[in-house]
Amino acid sequence: MARKTDRRGLGRGLSALIAETEPDVVSAGNPTGGGQESLAIEKLKANPDQPRRHFAEAEIESLSSSILQSGIIQPLIVRPDPAEADRYQIVAGERRWRAAQRAQLHQVPVVIREFSDEEMLEVAIVENIQRVDLNPIEEALGYRQLMDRFGHTQEAVATALGKSRSHIANLLRLLTLPEAVISLIKNGKISAGHARALITSADPVALAQQVITKGLSVRQTEALAKTVVGKPVQKQRLKSEKDADTRAIEADLSAALKMRVEIDHAAGQEGGQLKITYRNLDGLDRLLQALSGN
Repeated sequence: MARKTDRRGLGRGLSALIAETEPDVVSAGNPTGGGQESLAIEKLKANPDQPRRHFAEAEIESLSSSILQSGIIQPLIVRPDPAEADRYQIVAGERRWRAAQRAQLHQVPVVIREFSDEEMLEVAIVENIQRVDLNPIEEALGYRQLMDRFGHTQEAVATALGKSRSHIANLLRLLTLPEAVISLIKNGKISAGHARALITSADPVALAQQVITKGLSVRQTEALAKTVVGKPVQKQRLKSEKDADTRAIEADLSAALKMRVEIDHAAGQEGGQLKITYRNLDGLDRLLQALSGN
């Protein structure tokens, strides 16, 4: 049935993590295929860490019609639910599961794998990025999950998922915007390019509304963001970027502790602050043991 995945760290990629799961066409009337199993649809539950938060109704309806016509072409990838016996969490294929319910199927083809939480999150992110585009905020939140929950650096995430480090960094910066602007990005009212231009603005919410009202291009938005109340910025002080050495130390500590580490060291000063984020008491206990040398 399930077999343990040979995992040696982030970066095996979607094809390796779900190797040997490309099936022949599986029809709705005969949902089992070579090397696959068929599970009752009610035994499946959504991935609680699914990066994709919004499933377009039209998209699900279209997929449901396709399933009725041609069956489920590719099985869902699932893992045993760690909290509930005889139930399974969907690792990859939640859209197919939702569409299959719409098509009133009782059984769906699955491949069962024993994935860790880390592997499950990675596959979910990769599947969405490669097969169904996430909006920029959903994508950024997925990367943030990998970094915060498992201590991965931006470089590690970029390498594992086949993205440039600048792509990861630019998306993560969007999460610093006010919630009102983030909602506009989610809804497609402004693009990620527009949003990046607003990050250093004194009033990104007001400028975002101008972008929408006036239909500004990204370049026009960048020019607008450099002005305050219509006047060129003369001596606007922006928070300085961390130097490469500080970022490298943060990355090394994050990887070693498996926790997010931030260093706030003002240029020209001897002192500063070091912030370590732990998710639960077990994490705090590991941190204390590491600091005490035990």
